[in-house]
Amino acid sequence: MAALLPFYSPIGLEAGLDEAGRGCLAGPVVAAAVILPRDFHHPFLTDSKQMTLRQRNELKRLVREYAIDYAIAEVDAAKIDEINILKASILAMHLAVDQLTHRPEHLVVDGNRFYSYPLTPHTCIVKGDSKYFSIAAASILAKTHRDELMEKMALEHPDYGWERNAGYPTLQHRKAILEKGLTNYHRKTFKVEIK
Repeated sequence: MAALLPFYSPIGLEAGLDEAGRGCLAGPVVAAAVILPRDFHHPFLTDSKQMTLRQRNELKRLVREYAIDYAIAEVDAAKIDEINILKASILAMHLAVDQLTHRPEHLVVDGNRFYSYPLTPHTCIVKGDSKYFSIAAASILAKTHRDELMEKMALEHPDYGWERNAGYPTLQHRKAILEKGLTNYHRKTFKVEIK
């Protein structure tokens, strides 16, 4: 695995942005913004999807401890249905940046689509969570936060297996939708198929 890069910009405060939950049938989309010190390094920090639960939780603790600043934001299923998942994902990223107490001078965004944040230049980086520490850190915070949310929602709606599938379209989840119907946490505009 290639080592991640510390920063995209040579100077200034840089925030990494990433989201979790775009492809889910239920639950919010969650985004995080993270500003790391320029000397931050961790040998195992990379895309959260490549980690075990234990690794993600340990790195979540480290990121929260060592980050200069971080914030997490959610956009719920109703808003996703209203504006679409791409716009909702970008809105969640903007809301996360809004909550930072330090004003970043540059944003590095995982993916290839973003709407400009006011007065702050940005760079989109495809697979950025496996290239830059700050984006990987944002990936960790977004995913762990969202997984914890879905575990709590699963207590309210146990038939859908959200504590295991986090709202993604597993066979169990899709079958439960067909048998039990949709909850208030489901995205009504997302298509459900049993293949």
